[in-house]
Amino acid sequence: MMANEALRRFRNERRWTQAQAAEQVCAQVRATTGRDPELDANWISRLERGAITWPSGDYRAALCAVFQVDNEAVLGLHPKGATPHSGTPHTLGTSAAPADDAGSIIADAELSARLARHAAATNVNALVLEQLDADLERLARDFVSRPLTLLIPEIRTLRTEVFRLVEGRQHPHQTRHLYVVAGWLSGLAAHVSLDLGHQPSAATHARTVVQCAEIAEHPRLRAWARSFQSLASYWTGDYRRAADLARSGYEDGRGPGSGTITARLLSLEARALAAGGDRRSALRSLALAHEARAIADLDELPGVFAFPEAKQWAYTGTTLLAVGGDEQVQRAITASTHAVELYQTGPEDDRSPGDLHAAHLDLATAYLANGQVDVASAELDTVLVAEQYTASITIRLRKLDTLIASGPYRDSRPVVDLREHIHEVTSRPAITSTPTEPR
Repeated sequence: MMANEALRRFRNERRWTQAQAAEQVCAQVRATTGRDPELDANWISRLERGAITWPSGDYRAALCAVFQVDNEAVLGLHPKGATPHSGTPHTLGTSAAPADDAGSIIADAELSARLARHAAATNVNALVLEQLDADLERLARDFVSRPLTLLIPEIRTLRTEVFRLVEGRQHPHQTRHLYVVAGWLSGLAAHVSLDLGHQPSAATHARTVVQCAEIAEHPRLRAWARSFQSLASYWTGDYRRAADLARSGYEDGRGPGSGTITARLLSLEARALAAGGDRRSALRSLALAHEARAIADLDELPGVFAFPEAKQWAYTGTTLLAVGGDEQVQRAITASTHAVELYQTGPEDDRSPGDLHAAHLDLATAYLANGQVDVASAELDTVLVAEQYTASITIRLRKLDTLIASGPYRDSRPVVDLREHIHEVTSRPAITSTPTEPR
């Protein structure tokens, strides 16, 4: 029995006791196989004394990983009956391998076995991916109706966990799955930043969504990313870019299983075109959006990633108001009223306060255009009682204030009071916490 001085030297270089070395090997086996081995200092001692020269494959791989070497021979490990330097090269044409080539043949077989173990190693499994999917779906649904301040820490925690898993090792299909989840979670983070009015952070998150979609080869995620980038551009006033981005998502948004993404993209394009003054193209895109809705199938994810009918009617009202003219203003009132009814009668979890506020503000704008100040004021009162607003609602309120200030009723007492109320509520911060920095 020959002592294994190489293994002892590697351990001593790291200043580990035999017990500590055993703990490291156990941790590595646990991480790669999911098993919980029972190794102790005595096992390392037997290896170093030469009582064990060729432990099982998982343990050999763990030892190589722990001591950061590529070959078991470097650690003084060798098959029974062979020595670390035994064996001479042999050719495939030899009818029978010499006895002293037996170690080389076994070592070659072990190379294949090691590759197989490496390929099989993963830090996730089907249950982990299933749980991540469930958590993502819950957050996507809750985003619509739960307070943002409660969701920010949960979104960040899950993103951190998924990003950590992506940096590990897994099978290719599992890696793609993780990138899809990471992409959707980055989409939630993008929405958080947009709702708080932090455009640079929203843009960064959106680019990450696109990158994840590219890696995962997931067209629906890529189409949704373009829809979000279009939305963000719209709220910065870059209407041409907003329309172009929406249009760029069409190809990815087609095909079975695409859900309502085409209706979303067309609605975004219509709203941006109308705001940019291209009224005819806006009305055409709006009509196509409603045609797309009629043939849409189920969305991959619910909540903020879906495009419910109520939201589409809210977008329709905004678009028609921007197109302008008596006929379109009347159509806008009908569309926005329908959106309000759908939100109020729909499932409680699908009732988005922000989208409902937007529909009420469109109604207020339409009624002001018709000279119906009292009705407009009643619609505004529905919005002004809220405690907090997203950045987009604050922008809408300020635009409405500008419209009122240029109207014929600007000096009347009710309108003056109304403007003071708007100034008061839009001076409040949306939410005091910053979603992009750790707490």
